[in-house]
Amino acid sequence: MKFATYNIHKAVGTDRRRDPDRIIAVLREIDADIIALQEVDLRIGQRATVLSRAALDDTPWVPAAVARRPRSLGWHGNAMLVRRSLAILDAHALDLPTLEPRGAVRVEIECDGRRVRVIGTHLDLSGLRRRDQIRAILSDIDACTPPCPTVLMGDFNQWGNRTGAMREFAPGWHVLDTGRSFPSRQPIARLDRIVTSDEWGCVDQGVHHSATAAQASDHLPVFAVLELPNN
Repeated sequence: MKFATYNIHKAVGTDRRRDPDRIIAVLREIDADIIALQEVDLRIGQRATVLSRAALDDTPWVPAAVARRPRSLGWHGNAMLVRRSLAILDAHALDLPTLEPRGAVRVEIECDGRRVRVIGTHLDLSGLRRRDQIRAILSDIDACTPPCPTVLMGDFNQWGNRTGAMREFAPGWHVLDTGRSFPSRQPIARLDRIVTSDEWGCVDQGVHHSATAAQASDHLPVFAVLELPNN
């Protein structure tokens, strides 16, 4: 399965134009099975999504039902797109400890008869609550039944792979080194992350580079192709 995470910056590109169609073009380039999006909703007024449901109707993905507002696609800007051939078993919005509006979404999917758990999040920018937020997400995962292979991804706002909040991931979690994704024109920081539970094997990982992606948002998407053992 191919997983991806993408901070779409409310569809405002490096040219300062809001262009949702350009974001969808990048999503088609990535062609992942499950995509975690950040900053998909506006932060004022009715928190309306910048990616219309009508536009997504013409794509291979369906948005998981995590929104708590009628005009939103996500929760605190976090949304999850799932390939239409996959069955969504459950979807939840999660509250996180925060000094600013932050959250996470948890979606459970059936693939080839197996349950898979996927969490998308956008962690604190200041760094003051990132560790608390990761602890809260991991506690939620531990409380979920039944246990199943899990992927956690999003904009962690964290530079180092093994520093700061990333130290909260104990043995049994694997922080993939997908590469530098921010800023999109000349990436220098690994802000966007994919973290997997022990069951997964990683076949491929990286940053999605294209001319469209370099302009569509201030972040580039990152991806991982993951597999599960047959037994």
